[in-house]
Amino acid sequence: MQVSKMAGSLIGSEIIKIGNEVNDMIRKGEQICNLTIGDFDSGIFPIPQELEAGITAAYQAGNTNYPPANGVLDLRQSVSQFLADRLGLQYSPNDILVAGGSRPLIYATYMALIDPGDKVVFPVPSWNNNHYCHLSGAQQGLVETRPENNFMPTAAEVAPHLAGATLLALCSPLNPTGTVFSRADLEEICDLVIAENQRRGPDEKPLYIMYDQIYWLLTFGDTEHFDPVNLRPELREYVIYIDGISKALAATGVRVGYAFGPSLIIDKMKAILGHIGAWAPKAEQVATAHYLPQQAQVDGFVSGFRDKIQASLDALYHGLQALQQQGYPVQAVEPMGAIYLTIKLDVLGKTTPAGQTLRTTQELTSYLIGEARLALVPFSAFGTAPTAPWFRASVGGASLESIQAALPRLKAALDALQ
Repeated sequence: MQVSKMAGSLIGSEIIKIGNEVNDMIRKGEQICNLTIGDFDSGIFPIPQELEAGITAAYQAGNTNYPPANGVLDLRQSVSQFLADRLGLQYSPNDILVAGGSRPLIYATYMALIDPGDKVVFPVPSWNNNHYCHLSGAQQGLVETRPENNFMPTAAEVAPHLAGATLLALCSPLNPTGTVFSRADLEEICDLVIAENQRRGPDEKPLYIMYDQIYWLLTFGDTEHFDPVNLRPELREYVIYIDGISKALAATGVRVGYAFGPSLIIDKMKAILGHIGAWAPKAEQVATAHYLPQQAQVDGFVSGFRDKIQASLDALYHGLQALQQQGYPVQAVEPMGAIYLTIKLDVLGKTTPAGQTLRTTQELTSYLIGEARLALVPFSAFGTAPTAPWFRASVGGASLESIQAALPRLKAALDALQ
């Protein structure tokens, strides 16, 4: 059977593959601390009660038909006000596009801007940009980042890749690392984009930024969220934002995402998604429209939710720090935002009790699942080398107790290596 070259060479998600393997083991009764998928166990992290009640009421009111292609007007108005109130970003409802989560919006951004062969610049590690490049036929401009800067790209690292590029894909807080841009780093990158666009002629495509800020409400302590247009208003016509309720409201399955940006680009994205039909369900849109303006309820939910996420991240982080202080070859980056912890397990080259020499992080991942009953995602799933000893831990699908129970098992699994 013949398929397209794109489909024939498309690589499936390594994260989903690992997650499915773990879920199969859990269904068979095995107790595994699953820190793979960037999702939430609804028994631990339910959506807001007001939102749940609103969805039920919206279905009972008959909101089961097609929504408008760009999203229910009430929702786009609510999002517009939400952005103005909380971020100071002024975007009209007509410059907001609603879809079934952020993935269709990222895909639409690529398809609206990228011709086959155009260059897309993105940091490594980062989530799924390599796959969206494959889907759109883009040339990849990989920006190798460093643990010394919490795996966030710097202007010096980005600068050599921008000449001739069409899109710079950025994310903060970053999936997979749980780290964020500093003001200075993001300002310097924005200035590079401004300078690059000033160099281009009227017949050349400009350089755009896709800014994924889906986790922006989930930052910890004194960490601040920064975005390009607030830092450099002259970039307004060149930034497409990716946002939504999936992460900040534990509502991954509710599937309400939104993008906002320049009218021309948003209109083209709307046309693309109109043919695909990747709409958020109408009842969920109606309920979200009613929920977002309830500032006290939103603040109360996000505050409590964020505290629970941080408690899980901190428990894992401090547990790994304790192992490091005991001489184990582990390290972790202090969590700043999102639901992720960056972990280093520097044990490649060692031998398991079964006699296997661990040569890649995929092999180490399998060893930890079997020996420690702990499931992580190697950074190789996000574009790094298969021997780079870094991992993502996502705490949304595990209880605090299961995370705490997994730490002694990890210690024992490390002890068993020779």
